[in-house]
Amino acid sequence: MNAPARPPPHFPSRRGSGFLASFGHAWAGLIHTVVHQRNMRVHLVSAVLVGLVGSGIPLGLAEKVTLIFCVLLIFFAEILNSALEHLVDLAVNHFDEKARLTKDAAAAGVLVLALGTVVIFAAILVHNWETVRTSTDAIVRQVALGLPLTACVLVLVLPQPRPAWVDVLAFLGGCGLLAVLAQRSASLVFSAMTAGLLFVAGSSAWTRRREARSTAPPAGDSPVNGHEKAG
Repeated sequence: MNAPARPPPHFPSRRGSGFLASFGHAWAGLIHTVVHQRNMRVHLVSAVLVGLVGSGIPLGLAEKVTLIFCVLLIFFAEILNSALEHLVDLAVNHFDEKARLTKDAAAAGVLVLALGTVVIFAAILVHNWETVRTSTDAIVRQVALGLPLTACVLVLVLPQPRPAWVDVLAFLGGCGLLAVLAQRSASLVFSAMTAGLLFVAGSSAWTRRREARSTAPPAGDSPVNGHEKAG
């Protein structure tokens, strides 16, 4: 005798269904990926470096569009890869070779895009080498201010526990450095992209801290206290 068909699972609806609510859900997915995926953090820091190069060296419109599109495409691929990993983990409760191959194939897609972006980035620099060679002052400025800015973003996305004032100082320091760089920017589009990446890094630091607070045991619930109560 065939077993009765199992009713489809019921998932609770999300709060809000308008445009702003949908944007909030998408933003939450982006920040969740930055918080919980190491490769996404690497892509975020790399994108900041691309933004610093694009805002320091004058590039043509086609080259700007190409670099920005490559950054966005890698972000899209990494987010999609993260979603696929969660879906596979949800559907498979034990080790399965096909599940492993599915994850490996998705990760390979991100790797191919990342390698392609590196090649495109190098080709653009080589094609504009004369411009790069004559932009010594801009390069020195971008290195002197851009490396500390990148360090601020790196601090914000690191998963290691740290005092709250470190995140606040890193975010405010990054904003100050970006404001100085924007005054001599060769492309406000790349400066705006870098500002957006800094905001994403700051949001991920705040989200990680909020998640840590929500999962931390209440005060007084240490293993010793719990043993004493049980006894």
